[in-house]
Amino acid sequence: MGAPMRMAILLDRGPRLSPDEEIVTASVSGRVRLTYANIRARACQLAHALSALGIAPGDRVATIMWNGHRHLEAFLAVPSMGAVLHALNIRLAPRELEYIINHAEDRVILVDEDLLPLLTPLRGKIPSVGRIVVGSANRAWQREFPDAVDWEDLLAGRPVAYDWPDLDENAPLGLCYTSGTTGNPKGVMYTHRSTYLHTIAQAMTDTVGLTAIDSVLQVVPMFHVMGWGYPFTATMLGAKQVMVHGSMEAPALLDLIAHEQVTFSAGVPTIWQAVRAALEAEPDRWDVTALQRINCGASAPPASLIRWYWDRLGVEMIQSWGMTETNPLGVISRRLAKRRHLTLPLDAQFANVSKAGLPLPGLEIEIVDDNGVPLPHDGKTAGNLLIRGAWVCSEYYRDPQPDKFRGGWLLTGDVAKIDTEQYLIISDRSKDLIKSGGEWISSIDVENHIVALPGVAQAAVVAQPHPKWDERPVALVVLAPNASLDAGQVIAHCATRFAKWQLPDDVLFVDGLPLNSTGKVDKKAIRAQLQADGYRLPDLREKSVVDRPTVRKGPK
Repeated sequence: MGAPMRMAILLDRGPRLSPDEEIVTASVSGRVRLTYANIRARACQLAHALSALGIAPGDRVATIMWNGHRHLEAFLAVPSMGAVLHALNIRLAPRELEYIINHAEDRVILVDEDLLPLLTPLRGKIPSVGRIVVGSANRAWQREFPDAVDWEDLLAGRPVAYDWPDLDENAPLGLCYTSGTTGNPKGVMYTHRSTYLHTIAQAMTDTVGLTAIDSVLQVVPMFHVMGWGYPFTATMLGAKQVMVHGSMEAPALLDLIAHEQVTFSAGVPTIWQAVRAALEAEPDRWDVTALQRINCGASAPPASLIRWYWDRLGVEMIQSWGMTETNPLGVISRRLAKRRHLTLPLDAQFANVSKAGLPLPGLEIEIVDDNGVPLPHDGKTAGNLLIRGAWVCSEYYRDPQPDKFRGGWLLTGDVAKIDTEQYLIISDRSKDLIKSGGEWISSIDVENHIVALPGVAQAAVVAQPHPKWDERPVALVVLAPNASLDAGQVIAHCATRFAKWQLPDDVLFVDGLPLNSTGKVDKKAIRAQLQADGYRLPDLREKSVVDRPTVRKGPK
């Protein structure tokens, strides 16, 4: 037997092979440039400091941080010393943060100075936390948090080398909590072995093909499923890393793509829609010719968006599907995924990219009916999606939920199809499917078709109760700047693809769509807001209301 799969082995590789490669942190005050050698030395100092605070293998160390060099130092130090990295989602409400911190029993919280206000309402409510460490440029925070310690003060004078311990490969490494679930958030514990295997698989040519010569823009927040694993993979390879401290507006991202010669990035569809809009508004402002490929995940990108990046920029958009429970990558979809695709027409190649993708090596997918009986992989039959494999969790942290984990399989909560080439095709989240007259309508299919209509920036389709048909679809549409459309045009566009019973019963034009903590459109919030507004479908309204235009303000 060889050495155990410890993440320290991979995380030391990049700094050892490429010690002078850059790690760039961009913020409103400028860009901080460090090297891998700097980052590793500071990670060792952080490990010594945490040890001095009493952190031992298995203890949870939480982060409330933006993307940046300090967060990367924690990504290297905490797992390598045997502690558990717990990246907290900064977009959660105080009640959720309180529950998660207490459920995880976090011992130390590492926090960026500008995110300290998130901890103010939690004072006296998180008894397990013994120390707060603040990464800052000044000490103004000390008046409000006198018991906290400054990051740089904590590291000062510590040794710049650390003898990483020998750990069991099944020892815990990271902890992430799910969002958008019913009840309390659920914790998913990653091990050294699961993350080691995920990191290597992510770099494969047939996955995203990340290499040491890439310049990687870390758009995915590092608090979201460990930044989709890219901080680990880029560090293993010694690739240049570019990170953004703070909000990610499209012009700022494009400045970084141009100036730092970014070749690869990853993010949710809303990010890439905003980048597209900025490029269309000012086509000559940025030189993005270095950019080669982008990974789009969390929700399905519209086919029109995938094609725009290829046709206009020559950039390959790689679609992926995964979950917190899958570490997170589960399946990947690329323009050329099999040798026979070389001879396919371009339109057929992009038809494949519009599917969720093929399972990564080491993972298996299956669809079953409500009784657990496997269904045919014919691309037509939809069923409950199951997944299992080397980095798929087998239970929730301190909350096993055996109904979610069956015989080694994870019941994902997605409704999906698998075609004859074994591509996964997500029909919808089970809670977002619309059941009308006993037939299912995929909200994803309808909204992606609406987004393909010129003038539409974003769309969401949700179910609304109906006394006869059980539920009927309603579309919420955000128009692009200076665009002009009416409800009839949107419905007529939908009628070019969908049957009459699948068409939205109403189209509401809104200024924006609510996003959840992971950047996905929050359909739960939309449904709740429509209910709070007293919204009713057109055929259920009084005549005076029916006669009004359907254009109205929707949920924020």
